Amino acid sequence: MTKPHVLVLGGNFAGLGAAQKIRQYAADRVTITVVDRKPHLLYIPNIGSEVLANRDPGVSMQMPIIEVLRKDDIDFVLAEVEALDVNAQTVTVLPCERSGSTRETMHYDYLVVALGARLAYDKIEGFAQYGHTISDCYYGNALRKHLHGGDYRGGPVAVGSARFIQGRKGRPTWLPDAMAACEGPPVETALSLAVWMVDNGFKGAENITLFTPAEMIAEDAGKNNVAALLDAASKMGFKYRNKLQDIRRLTADGIEFVNGETIAAELKIIFPNWEPHAFLQGLPISDEVGFVLTDMRMRNPDFPNVFACGDCAAITVPKLGAIGHQECEVVGKQLAKELGAMSAADADADWLPEVLCIGDMGHKKAFYIHANSWFGGDVEVLKMGHMPYMLKQTYKEMFFRSGGKTPAWGVPVAEWLAERIAV
Repeated sequence: MTKPHVLVLGGNFAGLGAAQKIRQYAADRVTITVVDRKPHLLYIPNIGSEVLANRDPGVSMQMPIIEVLRKDDIDFVLAEVEALDVNAQTVTVLPCERSGSTRETMHYDYLVVALGARLAYDKIEGFAQYGHTISDCYYGNALRKHLHGGDYRGGPVAVGSARFIQGRKGRPTWLPDAMAACEGPPVETALSLAVWMVDNGFKGAENITLFTPAEMIAEDAGKNNVAALLDAASKMGFKYRNKLQDIRRLTADGIEFVNGETIAAELKIIFPNWEPHAFLQGLPISDEVGFVLTDMRMRNPDFPNVFACGDCAAITVPKLGAIGHQECEVVGKQLAKELGAMSAADADADWLPEVLCIGDMGHKKAFYIHANSWFGGDVEVLKMGHMPYMLKQTYKEMFFRSGGKTPAWGVPVAEWLAERIAV
């Protein structure tokens, strides 16, 4: 008898993780295919550290995934996803290994949408001429060459986020509004860049303005945690601007905001709006913006054979890798239950998302945040020191060596070390 076909759209953290968890829990009861437009995983969290160390992240932050998937008997298709028909249970893809390919149709029995989000730099006027960022290897290398090649002259620096547009349709009552998609990266960038600037003969923290469209930066990290971080940043000399709503445009001299305020800056490091991919917009599985609606089992309520995890899921706010990993676990268990490989008692355990974030602070130090207060819980932990930095680097090495299969004890041990050992 033909096995059910699970089609996973996306091969970065959420897509790879979901495919691996489905294979782990459902075993050989399904065939699995992963589709992505690139044959590697981009390890985004450590790109900033590579940039400041003057190392090409294209060399060190890409993990080939075809062989990784093959070890679990998971097929891979190198293609761009162009359309989805949830009624016909088909996905239209354009193979992208070479130009000139014809569009192909793939059928699924179960679909996992894990393609992340579209980073809308092209919607920020002036970004191409005046903006920098660290969200991928191309932009990371542009900033690396700008800093290490002598183009940066030592002027004021602004680091922050554009406004995030979040859907309301089908949103759980406990999920708040987020003015920015994910603000761990701007906080990390500002802290580590300040150290780099001093080490390279420039003014440090006092020359950097950290800004946010929200009332409080990184609000999902917990009010107490953010207050402590802002207090530490203020003592270091950082400037801080909040409630700026959205970026109007970048200019050679700085940033203009829609509320009429401005920040003077020679160097502008920007994190944009996270947008859904175009093919998801207007589908019956999506909210009014285009993010995929799910319940807490990561399953679409109207099309129960469709799952979503990672940044493309509407409930993934903030757009944080750690939450995507948690959702992969949920997807794997739900499909295993569906296929009779796991009991409902084991698959349906209650899940409350947790913010887990480690950010580089320079000089081999980092901050560690563990919180669930954004989602109604009572956990708020903030630690700073050498141990979080060691854990950040160790996790990356473990991830690459294991092909994304970090051991089950990895996160609990990391939490224990970060929260109990102060060095």
